[in-house]
Amino acid sequence: MHTPIIGTLGFILSSDKKQVLLIHRQGRANDHHAGKFNGLGGKMEPQESVSQCMEREIYEEAGITCNTMSLRGTINWTDFGSQGEDWLGFIFIISSFSGTPKASNNEGTLDWHPINELGELPMWPGDRYFLPLVFDGDPRIFHGIMPYKNGQPVSWHVQRF
Repeated sequence: MHTPIIGTLGFILSSDKKQVLLIHRQGRANDHHAGKFNGLGGKMEPQESVSQCMEREIYEEAGITCNTMSLRGTINWTDFGSQGEDWLGFIFIISSFSGTPKASNNEGTLDWHPINELGELPMWPGDRYFLPLVFDGDPRIFHGIMPYKNGQPVSWHVQRF
């Protein structure tokens, strides 16, 4: 039986929509994501919806409130977690928010990065497959499957509807 961890991953856009707020994961010892840049997010808790999870994670990690967000896609990452867990991720864009983002949290530092330069940052190898779909403006939601093995994606299959 496939029982993945359900999580969210959010990409917060700057007001001019040319930059995205990312975390540089360097704050915790033994972090499976150490050294990598990523969006913000985490595990869904019992009794919350996926959108509530995203809003909570953004507030906890960046100290801001989501005003406008949209689901961009879903990804089934198998054998991805630090213990080989499977994840089902819901990927959001946050296009409007209230407040001023924190400079850091217990997982690392937060900073704005140009969207067109994301490929230059150290990220999970699989991020390079799905990030273009997050930011391309196509209104259709994507649904992907990305199995990992030994920290590397072994395939990528995606559909849009």
